[in-house]
Amino acid sequence: MGKAEVIAVLTNKMGLHARPSTQIATTASRFSADVQITKDDMVVDAKSVLELLMLAAECGSQLKITADGDDASQAVKAIAELVDSRFGELDVDA
Repeated sequence: MGKAEVIAVLTNKMGLHARPSTQIATTASRFSADVQITKDDMVVDAKSVLELLMLAAECGSQLKITADGDDASQAVKAIAELVDSRFGELDVDA
């Protein structure tokens, strides 16, 4: 079993709202590894949309993505890429 960890910074204007939380949970669920996300002192299961929403992570928040399992490094990489891509949000003012 492997372990992996990376720090990612939220850069999308709306932070970790429902759609990005769903994207993270869906992505994390593709992997067998246990995946957690930490903001400040709060640690949540990355496969749970509700737990991710409880982080109340705003733009600029640092998220520590950790995984433990056979595909830990792939899981961490996939979620970090989602965060880095700003979840596909264009951040256009309405």
